Amino acid sequence: MGNYKLMATTAMGIEAIAASEVKDLGYSCKVENGKVLFDGDELAIARSNMWLRTADRVKIIVGEFRATTFDELFEQTKALPWEDYLPEDANFPVQGKSVKSTLFSVSDCQAIVKKAIVERMKRVYKKSSWLEETGALFKIEVSLLKDKATLTIDTSGAGLHRRGYRVGQGEAPIKETLAAALVKLANWQPSTLLHDPFCGSGTIPIEAGLIGQNIAPGFNREFISESWPLINSKIWEKVREEAEDVANYDQELEIIGTDIDHRMVDIAKNNAIEAGFGDMISFKQMQAKDLTSRHEYGAIIGNPPYGERIGEKKQVEQLYVDIGKVFQQLDTWSLYILTSHPDFEKLFGKDATKKRKLFNGFIRTDFYQYWGPRPPRQ
Repeated sequence: MGNYKLMATTAMGIEAIAASEVKDLGYSCKVENGKVLFDGDELAIARSNMWLRTADRVKIIVGEFRATTFDELFEQTKALPWEDYLPEDANFPVQGKSVKSTLFSVSDCQAIVKKAIVERMKRVYKKSSWLEETGALFKIEVSLLKDKATLTIDTSGAGLHRRGYRVGQGEAPIKETLAAALVKLANWQPSTLLHDPFCGSGTIPIEAGLIGQNIAPGFNREFISESWPLINSKIWEKVREEAEDVANYDQELEIIGTDIDHRMVDIAKNNAIEAGFGDMISFKQMQAKDLTSRHEYGAIIGNPPYGERIGEKKQVEQLYVDIGKVFQQLDTWSLYILTSHPDFEKLFGKDATKKRKLFNGFIRTDFYQYWGPRPPRQ
């Protein structure tokens, strides 16, 4: 087993949640902006891909160094032990990005890194001509930030938010990773009713279902590193068996998703069926302002429209006033609302217990948390 420097990338604002997930897997870690850093072996690579609900990707850090000239970038890339990761026939495209760095031409940096790795591989594998690149895919990235180059290999493939259950979506779906983060921030317990009154394609209710039954988010998908000689297929088998063993399919759930748009309700139902929650999560068409409940305790987690588009603002502001009147009648419930509208609390009619800055894609939002009393222990 090797030991690798690993990096789980996240959206801004949810690094601490991803870090607690890494710690739950048994790895100590360090948090930086948009990433969680930890060390681990091949099993750690497989387990973190399988289990991290709020991370975007898991990458191996091959090397980090300062580079202000193309020469420095070439020589220091070439000095890294690429043969520890890439087999002789590896297919390794190079992507890049550059922020506030002397070497600002991304295409040049990509070409130089590619050339340096090729030179290293030819020397190690004693090849006089070109490399075949007919084998497993290794996606390499050169990232330059303030002249510091970080070279990574992506172990995930498609982003970790792609759980494999989304058969349909609306215009602006919330990412699965952010939806999972909202459920975790709400500290929701599966014994409590959860209602999403703006459910769209059902992402928040489905992510809550996966959390409630302790189902690994990566259980129904594949990862790019499964094809690597570096990680024995028995490791992936072990990780999938472990996920199956700890899933609590008997945990009863009471999760409801409602939406004003009947087409979205149909999409949500299909996504829930694909995720295995067809008869456990109920979806129906309803306006949020019509919400009533016979339950004394519950949690509302919602991502309503923000009014970002021209012409929508007045409608959305009226919606916030309406839900303020209705939701505040549920005075023993906890309420959690994500929106970018700066006047949400004023329109809703109540200041949040706590609010937290998060990014929904590129939109800066606040997660408004209204904590109800703790339900009595069952």
